[in-house]
Amino acid sequence: MHERRIPDWLRHAPVPSVRDFGILAGLEAVVRGILISVFPLIMYRALGDAGLVSASYFAVGVLSLIAGMMVPGLIRLLPRRWAYSLGAAMFVLSAGFAIEGSPASVLAALALNTVAAVVTFICFNAYVLDYIARVELGRCETSRMFYSAVGWTAGPVAGVLLLEWWAPVPFLISGGAALIQLAAFWWMRMGNGKQIARARGPASSPLKYLPRFLAQPRLVTGWLFAVIRSAGWWIYVVYLPIFAIEKGLGEELGGILLSATNAALFGAPLLLRLVQRHSIRLAVRTGFLGVTLCFGAAGFAQGWPVASIALLVAGSAALILLDICAGLPFLMAVKPSERTEMSAVYSSYRDISGILTPGAAWLVLLVAPVAGIFTAGAAATAAAVWLAGKLHPRLGHRKLAPAAEPVPAE
Repeated sequence: MHERRIPDWLRHAPVPSVRDFGILAGLEAVVRGILISVFPLIMYRALGDAGLVSASYFAVGVLSLIAGMMVPGLIRLLPRRWAYSLGAAMFVLSAGFAIEGSPASVLAALALNTVAAVVTFICFNAYVLDYIARVELGRCETSRMFYSAVGWTAGPVAGVLLLEWWAPVPFLISGGAALIQLAAFWWMRMGNGKQIARARGPASSPLKYLPRFLAQPRLVTGWLFAVIRSAGWWIYVVYLPIFAIEKGLGEELGGILLSATNAALFGAPLLLRLVQRHSIRLAVRTGFLGVTLCFGAAGFAQGWPVASIALLVAGSAALILLDICAGLPFLMAVKPSERTEMSAVYSSYRDISGILTPGAAWLVLLVAPVAGIFTAGAAATAAAVWLAGKLHPRLGHRKLAPAAEPVPAE
């Protein structure tokens, strides 16, 4: 009897590669990058008051933090592939609400976009921890940044220009890219990730993992690196343009510098070689030290605005180095059985920095000009330099095979 032959690639799904994760991250960069400079503009147009815009961002940040804590519970009820698909679908819905244009629709669009980023980020990290070996995490992070470079470099400028040409265009591009991202995800057949062990108890919340998280210094340190690094980007993206406007350097300068800085992502493979040649500890300390020196000097050089901005741009290069290596200590310390929950805990760094940075900046502005925020950021990164000194000097190095025992001579 003739037996039906099923190709191996259908019988056994190929394991996702570093390149696959890079492509997926690159598509999401298009989805989000083209709107990063558009949302503040449409929020201001819809609400008409900078204070209301700030309050809205604060509220969305809190909502995002709560949503991130709920994602692991969602994944317990809904397979991970469907949770990721839900996040991609929320990107599409967000674009639709933004096109409608009313204040309520714009707020809904911002909330959906932010929560979608959290959901896909948690699922993405869990998949990476499932399929990528620990020694390959650095290469995976570099690939993610390299493939994301186009979206984050061209997106901010293109979004603003297209918004002025025809308002719906940036959102149509973002929604279309989200659909392509969803199709690519299903084509890669990532499934629900690796099953470590059968659950023996009820679904757990990440809040229940906080004591275990706090009891592991390596996880806490890695999370603090992410928070401080994200705060550095907040200062660069939000307060550099304000500083430039106050000093009479123009409104467009901030967006131009952001796109120019993101172009450095194309050099991520070269930075990875430097990290691999030395150590993760040295790379993290070097990155935070560079930000400390540049941001601190920018604060003291406020009387020379061009010099201050040049120093901030130099500091952003150190932030890109941190984007490659500062997340690795956390990822390498996560236990396989806690991947989803700890990914949710880790993802909270963006929401925490998005809440703490504007709050700290508000306090600084009570007693100092905008340049004081640069100095405050330098103080935070200086603390990170000290923390990085506690990392193991061989973190991220491949383990050497044990030497063979000599055979006794007969």
